[in-house]
Amino acid sequence: MLAVYRTIDNIIINTNKPEEKGSWINLTNPTEDEIALVTNATGMEFDRFIKDALDDEERPRIETENEQILVIINVPIMQNATVIYETIPLGIILTKNSFVTVCLQEVDFLKEFTNGKVRGVETYKKTRLLFQILYKSASLYLTLLREIEKKTNEIELALHKSMKNKELIRLLNLQKSLVYFTTSLKSNEKVMQKMLRTKILKVYEEDQDLLEDVIIENKQAVEMAETYSNILRSMMDSFASIISNNLNMVMKFLASVTIILALPTMLASFFGMNVKIPFETSDHAFAIIVSLAVILCSGGIIILMKKDMF
Repeated sequence: MLAVYRTIDNIIINTNKPEEKGSWINLTNPTEDEIALVTNATGMEFDRFIKDALDDEERPRIETENEQILVIINVPIMQNATVIYETIPLGIILTKNSFVTVCLQEVDFLKEFTNGKVRGVETYKKTRLLFQILYKSASLYLTLLREIEKKTNEIELALHKSMKNKELIRLLNLQKSLVYFTTSLKSNEKVMQKMLRTKILKVYEEDQDLLEDVIIENKQAVEMAETYSNILRSMMDSFASIISNNLNMVMKFLASVTIILALPTMLASFFGMNVKIPFETSDHAFAIIVSLAVILCSGGIIILMKKDMF
């Protein structure tokens, strides 16, 4: 999918004219024809930058070629019910006249730019727009990390009374998400630090503070992800032991019940033998046998209770 935006009178509008100077071209899982169209419209000599950004295994990096700059970062997305959150590469290409974003999937937070929810967006100020996207991405990581914390607390309450693996699997999925987040955030941080140290990007004085804010926000997200990951790892170990202990308590109870039920069964087996037995001529034999069974069961229960088996 190809969409082209341009700021006119401080409002972002859809122009569908990728050749216009100062345009923002957004590519989402583009076709070969769309890639060729953008390549020709922006004056790119090669489509390598676009295709690199479409590789879902591409690592975050920044590089320049023929006065064109490629920045690849990892942004968070909702993947599926099994793995709650994942990350995916987002390519940002700065050419002489255009600003290009490329991704395999639709990135939700980019809609906030096109819908006018982000203030001060001007498509012809390419460096500032890049920093604004980086800042929004780091902020989204923080938001999702807080959601992960809430989900963790909900699962923790359920785990106190659970003997199933369902909650542990949910925790494992959250742990996977945190691993993805931590790895991606650290890779993004290296890209941002390179922007700050080198002169690949022409950073204007008014944008310097924004870049520093992006780095601070990203570091905060890294620290939060690492903290939650450590907490989650400890919780999984602890609750795995709790579930195992709960299961042992149930097995202990069932073993005790089995022992108690075995006592009257054993007594009835003795008196059911086809040999001479006590009370066989008594009119109260059944009542006596039942009484003996009750006494045996009661004695067994008392003994097991003293052994803390109930």
